[in-house]
Amino acid sequence: MSNTRHMQRQRPTEAEFQVIYDRHFDSVARYCLRRLPEHAAQDAVSEVFLAAWRRFDSMPTGDGSLPWLYGVARNVVRNASRSQRRSMRLSAKSKAQPHYPEPSPELQIIRNEQDAELVAALESLKPDEQEVLRLRAYEGLSVKQISLALGCSEDAAKKRVSRALNRLRKAAAIDRPVPSGINPRATEQGGEQ
Repeated sequence: MSNTRHMQRQRPTEAEFQVIYDRHFDSVARYCLRRLPEHAAQDAVSEVFLAAWRRFDSMPTGDGSLPWLYGVARNVVRNASRSQRRSMRLSAKSKAQPHYPEPSPELQIIRNEQDAELVAALESLKPDEQEVLRLRAYEGLSVKQISLALGCSEDAAKKRVSRALNRLRKAAAIDRPVPSGINPRATEQGGEQ
């Protein structure tokens, strides 16, 4: 086996590393800048040379060092590109979420009172009724999923949800008229209309 491919070296001295850095920095930077935005390219170049420092003993010497650095840069750029795509998807998802304006202090007081009344009404129900409503509202389960969770038929789950909702409405007096000047839909969504 030929020793020309990789000459094993110990940790580099600062001077040895500086020679590699000075000789190849511009080439590695151009490589990264062609593939990434400037801020990301700068980070990528730093990562490439950090990897070179850590793996100096496995870096080929002479003419083989630049291609080796390009190989490292290729992996770093690929990872940076993946991170960028994930970040863009997350940002797009975040922007797609509905935004509701902050409610006024008056509306917040009304909502807090309504929340307290609703919690009290929920607690006044039987434990089985509370559970079916929590499965529906808190866990976001469909009637079919509730039937599986409770071990009953879909029709029975539908009846239990309906019955529990009716009892909750009565206990909370939800069918009472809304005070004038308040849009109940805006109140539900967190804003004013």
